[in-house]
Amino acid sequence: MWAFINKLRSPKWFYAISTKLQPWFWAVAALLLVVGTVWGLVFAPADYQQGNSFRIIYVHVPAAFLAQSIFVSMAVSGVVFMVWKIKVADMAAAVMAPLGAAMTFIALFSGAVWGVPTWGTWWMWDARLTSMLILLFLYLGVIALRGAFSSRDSGSRAASVLAMVGVINIPIIKYSVDWWYTLHQPATFTITGRAAMPMEMWLPLLIMVLGFYCFFIALTLTRTRSEILRREVNKRWVRELVEEAS
Repeated sequence: MWAFINKLRSPKWFYAISTKLQPWFWAVAALLLVVGTVWGLVFAPADYQQGNSFRIIYVHVPAAFLAQSIFVSMAVSGVVFMVWKIKVADMAAAVMAPLGAAMTFIALFSGAVWGVPTWGTWWMWDARLTSMLILLFLYLGVIALRGAFSSRDSGSRAASVLAMVGVINIPIIKYSVDWWYTLHQPATFTITGRAAMPMEMWLPLLIMVLGFYCFFIALTLTRTRSEILRREVNKRWVRELVEEAS
């Protein structure tokens, strides 16, 4: 663990290792997303109550999972940056925030579309929905804070603090359906417990979740590499890299 943290102190090392890893994650993400989409939208059977409208689950659930996981990743990156002053952690957190905000919006929008045939309304001030909306505002706050200071380090510290404090919203999102009476159904996707749906519906959902996570890792690696080149543009190894590419 400590050896890995020490290696993270070197943007050059992270750039080199991410160069090797990112093509594999892009390839696996593309494969899983294609297979999961075709299986879920074409071959999975319709739900006996909701009909074909339940197929929104193949976008809604992975997006909701990723929205929460990205914020936790940002909070962890914030701790690493604040405690060990590792610049790569801050760069990763910076590039994760827009994707997390996008995934939160997709989860909210797809849930609203799903709510029309299920609940008869686009929106209810349901505990799960409200806490997810708060998560979107937290993402937007983190993004705004990074550009609100003349000093990049000050913006990074402020964004890290907000991420670390805001992460308390994640267990509220997760357990809101258990703590309060809500219209939102309990979890239909779980790794540890028995699936709440037939296997022919559950497997494509699992594939889609894995595909979304691989996409997140691939995009984070790619955008962090770009952020490293932007911030380290005056370093010798970056100049040599640009010269070799040209």
